[in-house]
Amino acid sequence: MENQALFAIGIFLVTYALIVSEKLHRTIVAMVGGILMVAFGIIDQETAIHHIDLNTIGLLIGMMILVSITGQTGVFKYLAIKAAKLAGGHPVKILIYLSLITAVLSALLDNVTTVLLIVPVTFSIARQLKVNPVPYLISEVLASNVGGTATLIGDPPNIMIGSAVPELSFMEFIYNLAPVAAIILLVTVALLALIYRGQLKADPERQQLIMSLNEQDELQDMTLLKKSLAVLALTIVGFGLHQALHLESATVALSGAFLLLLLTGEKYLEQALERVEWTTIFFFVGLFVLVAGLMETGVISMLASQAVELTGGDLTATTLLILWMSAIASAFVDNIPFVATMIPMIKEMGVLGISNLEPLWWSLALGACLGGNGTVIGASANVIVIGLAAKEGYKISFVQFLLIGFPLMILSILISTVYLYMRYL
Repeated sequence: MENQALFAIGIFLVTYALIVSEKLHRTIVAMVGGILMVAFGIIDQETAIHHIDLNTIGLLIGMMILVSITGQTGVFKYLAIKAAKLAGGHPVKILIYLSLITAVLSALLDNVTTVLLIVPVTFSIARQLKVNPVPYLISEVLASNVGGTATLIGDPPNIMIGSAVPELSFMEFIYNLAPVAAIILLVTVALLALIYRGQLKADPERQQLIMSLNEQDELQDMTLLKKSLAVLALTIVGFGLHQALHLESATVALSGAFLLLLLTGEKYLEQALERVEWTTIFFFVGLFVLVAGLMETGVISMLASQAVELTGGDLTATTLLILWMSAIASAFVDNIPFVATMIPMIKEMGVLGISNLEPLWWSLALGACLGGNGTVIGASANVIVIGLAAKEGYKISFVQFLLIGFPLMILSILISTVYLYMRYL
């Protein structure tokens, strides 16, 4: 048993190091790591498959299909142009409005999808204003991670926690996390507007160009738009009622996705399935199997008992330890594998005698989602936006992002500390 545990730790650490180094694609690394766990007999194939959280996978696929079809209507471009016009073409106001729209969409869709929809429009607005798009991109990334914190479906860590802990429903996430996310969002956006106000200046005729854009031109297909928005609204209502209906969130998301495909015909089926980010889906599959190796060999329960010993099983100390540890760790390693490792650990703490686990789950969600703002590699949305910027010829370096993201992330965790302490402890 000892050897197997060491083997499991070895495979896990090497995989993790390769994911962080970004030398190879993280999906390939995670899948190879998972396969090695099975190949070395640390877990058998059946156990490995049993540990793959199909609820997380189903929820992600369902939302990706829904959003990819809705995106084809042009409604997201419409919103971005509308926001720029409401801001009177003023560059700093546009930054505020686009950040707020990104945050709200990230709470209802998922962050990665939201930034994929908003970033292309941001480039065209920045081009017309002749301003550097980087301040907008950094603000949108930070806003998407804060907005995603507010709901069960907004950010992969929340999807994973909600899936692992059935009693934490969609409404529970909103009730417990949306208030603090809203406060953090307002503080973050206000500070970003202050930081960037010197860089974002445009002459009046450029602002006039923005005002002359017609957002109506972006709406491609009104029939599709009506169907998409109706099904999206139905799906979100379904999330709100999923516990009362005794349905898993994945069932709700997949029902919405295939209802929309049913209404729109097979013309969209191929496109929708092509736009599902299969690389992300397989990344999750590999991770779940990797963590299964640590669980089955007893590594996770050992770590949990160490953490409980460290805090003496005190709820306040444990909650704050998880919050800060999650935030700092999620800034430097992808928050998805981190949360995948933490979930069984917190469950184990319940076995070891901490009776009220709820504050621990909220501290994990806040730490992992907000910690993603600390560095370029902290969350999936960050990595994607940096990639999109590089394609357009704008390089956002690790340090450039760190100098803005990390202080704002620490501030958001301080606000979360006060919130958790006042509300639960």
